[in-house]
Amino acid sequence: MNELKQIDEFRKVLSDYQLPEAAKSALEQIELVMLVGPSSSGRNSIINELLKSGSYHYVISDTTRQPRENNGVLEQNGREYWFRTEDEILDDLKAGKFLEAAIIHNQQVSGISIRELQAAADERKIAIDEIEVVGADNIHKVAPEVIFLFILPPSFDEWMVRMNARGTLPEDETRRRLESAINEVSIALDRNFYCFIVNDTFVKTATKVDDIAHGQVISTEEQAAARKVAKQLIADTKAYLNQ
Repeated sequence: MNELKQIDEFRKVLSDYQLPEAAKSALEQIELVMLVGPSSSGRNSIINELLKSGSYHYVISDTTRQPRENNGVLEQNGREYWFRTEDEILDDLKAGKFLEAAIIHNQQVSGISIRELQAAADERKIAIDEIEVVGADNIHKVAPEVIFLFILPPSFDEWMVRMNARGTLPEDETRRRLESAINEVSIALDRNFYCFIVNDTFVKTATKVDDIAHGQVISTEEQAAARKVAKQLIADTKAYLNQ
């Protein structure tokens, strides 16, 4: 179980965090694609598939949480995340070294360091990362040109299969993630800057993400269908939690 010992301090720092000039400069040099979505929606699998092309730079986020096992494989520092202490991330936030950061599930802080944006610029690749809705809001306010894609599981039942594939979670942790998902999907539906994508299979979805990153426009009909899936996911999740 992750725990934020300095959650009040993080809330204070993040409440008035301003985008530093270094981040603005880095954003002008790159194309940034952000994948947003509930836990276990498949964002990491999509990113890993896209990285095979050699055209993308995975923006590795910093996080205060502990490494966990995904499908029996323990996460590694510098591969899935930069695992850092609360003090380290607090100090960097106060020094303006992040593009954005957010408190997640009231258990951890994760964010995008400016050093990762500069690395993408140096490599002349498309920068791609996953992010939470709060971080997406923060970035969109100052960089509306960033591509925000909201990834959805095809159904509630399939979503539960994917979530359990990571390993059995304690009941309270599962409930917390489901409650967070309702909030995340609801917020996304209320925004006008998301492109919704239903992740049937990660290979197919990765191709679609790549097409969008290279300028393809998704049809109004496809977006309407995806938004319908999002609304159904909210309804099914609420029904499950109310059992």
